Amino acid sequence: MEPKPEFLGRQCATSFEDASVAESYRYRPTFPPQTFEIINGLIRDEPRRVLDAGCGTGALARYLVHIAESVDAVDASQAMIDQGKNLPDGKHPHLNWIVGRMEEVPLIGPYSLITAGNSLHWMDWAVVMPLFGKLLSPNGVLVIVESASSPPPWQGALLDIFRRYSKGFQPFDLRDELVRRGLFSEQGRMQTNRVLFKQPVEDYIESFHARSSFSRQRMKPEDASAFDQAVRELVRGYEPSTVHLEIYADLYWGRPHGKEKQG
Repeated sequence: MEPKPEFLGRQCATSFEDASVAESYRYRPTFPPQTFEIINGLIRDEPRRVLDAGCGTGALARYLVHIAESVDAVDASQAMIDQGKNLPDGKHPHLNWIVGRMEEVPLIGPYSLITAGNSLHWMDWAVVMPLFGKLLSPNGVLVIVESASSPPPWQGALLDIFRRYSKGFQPFDLRDELVRRGLFSEQGRMQTNRVLFKQPVEDYIESFHARSSFSRQRMKPEDASAFDQAVRELVRGYEPSTVHLEIYADLYWGRPHGKEKQG
């Protein structure tokens, strides 16, 4: 079986268990409201039970409670779930937080929908894709949700900074990789409308420390400070105090499979 790229390995994935990453997660852009309108239309079976795989602080799960009868939100990071419980709808009666690796937690299906928001690339696909297939109801689908933003004017220089401070940073297309390996059959895809997202420059900088490559607990203090200053000087050349981003979400859905193509 073809191994995953090294930069998506378990060692990188565990950075989301760092308290510093969980604390910085609130600075990452949210999913546009249209995301949940699209997801709502994909729930076809009753009861409307949803599994949110790799839920983090509940960026999807805490909103899915309003369109589902129950939501099981699974994440390996206790720190992430602790943060999520204190955010809006984090204690909603429809929401069941579960701490554990998606590959290992005991779950009882069927689920009429499984969501994975910016999370599936960190999991063991050979384990979770057949698991998802078993847990889904007959008309249920796996919905992969990826947050994105229109490239700001400083995008090229920002990528250079990323490469300077993170040797493991690489662009990656999860959907293409899963399809190529025969682990996913796409049934549809949609992109939300772009919406304006504003935040102070310092919050924008902090949002990068909520990503696997830039955990403050894993960077040398001097490297973290140098990274922050490099991004600060870059961005303030365009936006002195407030960053304006056009954010959107890419959604694609279909049925997961359990056997990887050989050769």
